Amino acid sequence: MAASPSPARLLSRGLGFATELGASALRFGWYYGVNSLAERQVAQLGTSRRYKPTRPVPTRQELIADLGRLMLLDAEGVSAGRLPPSEVDALDLPAHLGRLRQMFADLPATVARRESEDAASAKAEPAAEGLPEYFTQDFHFQTGGYLSEASARLYDVQVETLFYGVANVMRRAALPFIADAVAGRDQREVRLLDVACGTGRLLRQIRLAWPAMQLAGVDLSRAYLDEARAHLEPLRPVELLQSNVEALPLPDASQDVVTCVFLFHELPPDVRRRVTGEIARVLKPGGTLVFVDSLQMGDRPGWDGLLEAFPVRFHEPYFRHYAIDDLDRMFADAGLAPHATMPAFLAKVMVRRRAL
Repeated sequence: MAASPSPARLLSRGLGFATELGASALRFGWYYGVNSLAERQVAQLGTSRRYKPTRPVPTRQELIADLGRLMLLDAEGVSAGRLPPSEVDALDLPAHLGRLRQMFADLPATVARRESEDAASAKAEPAAEGLPEYFTQDFHFQTGGYLSEASARLYDVQVETLFYGVANVMRRAALPFIADAVAGRDQREVRLLDVACGTGRLLRQIRLAWPAMQLAGVDLSRAYLDEARAHLEPLRPVELLQSNVEALPLPDASQDVVTCVFLFHELPPDVRRRVTGEIARVLKPGGTLVFVDSLQMGDRPGWDGLLEAFPVRFHEPYFRHYAIDDLDRMFADAGLAPHATMPAFLAKVMVRRRAL
């Protein structure tokens, strides 16, 4: 019979649970306030991109209750020692406030592009030369798209503001499935690739959880990779590669785990399938894909109105197709068999395994 946890261990778990849950709640409250200020500034600019969905939308109480469940699940993982504690950006308060000030200073230009439906500032960036057309545009109408240093600096606070501080919690929903995939293995022998790693937030969480794992990230934006390097300091180095993920610069069957977070809704349908094929190619037989992206139509029928409104309010040219795309068939066609699927607030986690 297994020994019962000691009182000290139980107390430690309880404190870990309370600390993590409190940090998530504070993050939500902080960014809820930032979001409200941003919306007020948008209103003062004399513009509002309102849209009345034709499909059902959840109540505020339903949204907060579901978010609370995800926060509880995350806190339970931390208290059990399966997940690293989340980090609070505002602990470096001067840097955090500086990014927020820059975000608010940039907001009038962002709103002007939204009103004029101009998503072309990224094309003016020197880094845009030679990149795919679908990538050189201003997703979310953010200045510089994904190609400028300023965009990379502001991206995380912009996304957290958009999602009331819960983008981090949705992203962390991938971690328990990574833990399942590597359970019982020597982490020094495990290779994990993060596809479209962006500013490296998920890679940092993975590195904190598995300090000796062999980690790599690939992204098309040099500016975002530079930001990722800054976020990953001073942890054990992660290999960061600049490449189009339609042709991953890695050998066949070289990765035990591949993660991909919030990428596919920003890809054209044919590109989604090429990237899926590349993920399957680099996975070892029996390897695991942990995929996190937006909910799709029908995942939560009472929430479909939110998905309907999202591409109207923000520049997301491929989202409508993503919302109805048959991801199960796409993964199956690439040889990735279903293992698990779980909602994570406005996102969902899909775990797929390459056949042995």
